[in-house]
Amino acid sequence: MYDVSHKRADAESCPPGSTGRDVSLLNLVVALRNRFMKAGEIDDLNRAIAWHRNDLELCPPGHRDRSLSLHGLALCLSNRYDSEGAVADLEESVTLGREALGLCPPGHPDRATYLNNLACYVGSRFREHAQMCDLEEAIELYHAALVLRPSGHRDRFILFRGIALCLSDRYDSQGAVADLEEAVRFGRAAVEFLPAGHPCRAIYLSSLASFLWKRFHQHAQVHDLEEAIELYRAALELHPTGHRDLPSLLHALARCLSDRYDSKGTAADLEEAVTLVRAALEVCPPGHPDRVMSLYNLASYLRTRFQKHAQVCDLVEAIELHRAALELRPSGHRDRSLSLHGLALCLSDRYDSQGEVADLEEVVTLGRAALELCLPGHPRRALFLHSLACYLRGRFRKHVQMHDLKEAIELYHAALELRPSGHPDRPSSLHGLALCLSNRYDNQGAVADLEEAVTFGRAAVEFLPEGHPRRAIYLSSLASFLRRRFREHARTHDLEEAIGLLHAALELCPSGHPDRSLSLHELALCLSNRYDNQGAVADLEEAVRLGRATLELCLPGHPDRAGSLHNLACDLRLRFQKHVQMYDLEEAIELHRAALELRPSGHRHPDRAVSLHSLGCYLRTRFQKHAQLHDLEEAIELHHAALELRPSGHRDRSLSLHGLALCLSNRYDSEGAVADLEEAVRLGRATLELRPPGHPDRAISLNSLASYLRRRFRAHARMHDLEEAIELHRTALALCPSRRRHRSSFLRELALCLSSRYDRQGATADLEEAVTLGHAALELSPPGHPDHSLSVNQLTIDIQKGFQKRTLMHDLENPIGLRRAALELLPTGHPDRSSFLRSLVICLLDRYDNQGVVGDLEEAVTLGRAALALNPLGHPSRASSLHDLAHCLAKQFRHQPIASHLNEAISLEQEAL
Repeated sequence: MYDVSHKRADAESCPPGSTGRDVSLLNLVVALRNRFMKAGEIDDLNRAIAWHRNDLELCPPGHRDRSLSLHGLALCLSNRYDSEGAVADLEESVTLGREALGLCPPGHPDRATYLNNLACYVGSRFREHAQMCDLEEAIELYHAALVLRPSGHRDRFILFRGIALCLSDRYDSQGAVADLEEAVRFGRAAVEFLPAGHPCRAIYLSSLASFLWKRFHQHAQVHDLEEAIELYRAALELHPTGHRDLPSLLHALARCLSDRYDSKGTAADLEEAVTLVRAALEVCPPGHPDRVMSLYNLASYLRTRFQKHAQVCDLVEAIELHRAALELRPSGHRDRSLSLHGLALCLSDRYDSQGEVADLEEVVTLGRAALELCLPGHPRRALFLHSLACYLRGRFRKHVQMHDLKEAIELYHAALELRPSGHPDRPSSLHGLALCLSNRYDNQGAVADLEEAVTFGRAAVEFLPEGHPRRAIYLSSLASFLRRRFREHARTHDLEEAIGLLHAALELCPSGHPDRSLSLHELALCLSNRYDNQGAVADLEEAVRLGRATLELCLPGHPDRAGSLHNLACDLRLRFQKHVQMYDLEEAIELHRAALELRPSGHRHPDRAVSLHSLGCYLRTRFQKHAQLHDLEEAIELHHAALELRPSGHRDRSLSLHGLALCLSNRYDSEGAVADLEEAVRLGRATLELRPPGHPDRAISLNSLASYLRRRFRAHARMHDLEEAIELHRTALALCPSRRRHRSSFLRELALCLSSRYDRQGATADLEEAVTLGHAALELSPPGHPDHSLSVNQLTIDIQKGFQKRTLMHDLENPIGLRRAALELLPTGHPDRSSFLRSLVICLLDRYDNQGVVGDLEEAVTLGRAALALNPLGHPSRASSLHDLAHCLAKQFRHQPIASHLNEAISLEQEAL
């Protein structure tokens, strides 16, 4: 303070025109600028600039000191640009710097200094406008200055740092790794040649640290990051509390710690990063030039912490901080695009977490605004092209508007053009493009898109260096594309490769790593698919285990919790279908209810329809086991709600049509309302229209529609329904190769239709084919298979028909043996046990009628009583069981006229009526 006051007094003591006034003014402005550099008071700098302008008026063209005045004013204007970002100051500093250099021809003692300063101004202008000509000129100027400051020159280290900064900028713009390596080399040289105790040592340490940080991002060599962290800590020790550069150093160290967190998943690094930036914000009160950077960076790390712990308060604070930073970067500010981008990222996360469509729309708007501020040639243009593509893909997944996905794909291609081979961010754009192509495949079914997704996914992994923090994510994505291709072509090597990739991803994501849940989730899906394909129960059990592990990592509030609940429920349903343990189905239903609560209707969550559909399917399954009509009614309501969220044109509309048709068909079976059956047929036809030839689920739709038509035939006896059903079943079978998991059920359904046509028309060929199909279905569902009992039941019924008509006498013993085998496989309490007991009763009665073995009649009565006990009052099959037992007792009375047998038979028939 005394120095500035003293210099001002000296200047005031020299009135205009007096000798020495120019020297006193120069001394004053130097003191004012020095105080600004220490304290950051912009008024000091403004006064220095005003005094410099006065001084320049005293040094007209031709004055021997004009170059000094030009030089001083340029320095101050450059400092004010650095502080306030006014481009006019930067442009003027370049103009003044050129004029000053022009006044210092080769051989002038100050030429090296002016070359250095002009290089600095032109380099700053490159960072403002991204004009490569500025950067190339800056590098040339620095090299020219180096020639004038040979080895041993006391200021040579200044040029080393300057040229290192420019080479680093050129690397950022063009991705040439050689520039980055040179930047590190010059940065090290600058630190090595810096005199001991130099006041700028902290700045030079931090510059070298920044180059090493960039090299870490290029090669993913953790030692570069570790060295950068140590250099930043050393620089911080040289900056006492209150130093003007303290906030920027705190930010730089926090950035490196955040990257180490991304690489190693150590939560302490992330917490320290948040702490450091909060400290930076505290020393940057409103009006401080670094406040906006503190707001922005703190928001970024809080967003990262939200992604780790799913604490919404972190995300809410991050959004508030980004909005505050945006206010400090008004229209025209050079970094406004960064704040638009940061806010968009946070709102995108909130949309993913809470499903608020308004957030998604604002995200797209902000992304477009950021891109508009980065014209072709701007160093951040590729980033914002990439980000906007991500947001549009997110909106596509919500609204399924193909124009969003089309634009996203175009933006990714544009980003890739700016990120050529070798560019550190090329893998991220390859990965994003692959995701979009995978989405378009899911929506339109074009296999070419899936093939491209695999190709781009592989390229993303190949170009990503070993040790890169996002390698596990890219491996998981590639595995997902390969899993989809497996489902398309059923090539086992795709699924095996996917499983191998996911195991590799998990090795990169040890316990506590933020991306571990993603790899666990995808591996569970792959193992579930392999179970569907190969039937290895160990795969299903492992899928369930991994699903539970995924759910444990997705605590309440985690954005992926709903998806984890959903997928675990799906695997539990598969296990239920395998082992018929009701607790698996009950848990699956509860998990789907929990997932549905996380996808509320008011927020129009993009996956709400999925949860509605899945819960409806599982409740239908429970209805099929317990015959509780309220389950079926709720399932129908859920499918209607899902269908409303999947209007015409929605990629998953066919799923909801199919699910609703199945439920209505079941309600018809239970209550006999023909309107339900007619609606099921209509919905089945609508489903089939949405699954044209080539669709992976066309065979299922053909089979389902055929089953509805068979039911309608039974209701109205119109042969054209049965004929159409048979043709549909044959077409479905043709689309379902041998060993596919649905083939046994398709065989049974066709056998049912042929058996029905035999009943109507008596053509032995139909019954013979039905039995042949039944045997084929039984071979595909051996003991232990969830459909084994159904296959046994259907085959025995058809064999029994042949026996009754004397067309299949050779199979007389087969129905009874098959039924006894089936009953042994059905544990006490199994929902199908009563129907098999009744079926065996009928077979025994037939054999009794044919052969007169009284033991068959006695066993039929015993089994009939057992079947009735399993069908209590209210059970839909009770009346049939009453009738069967009454029929047995009537035969028993005719064999041995005991009045109690006849009385009981009459009583049972009366109850049945």
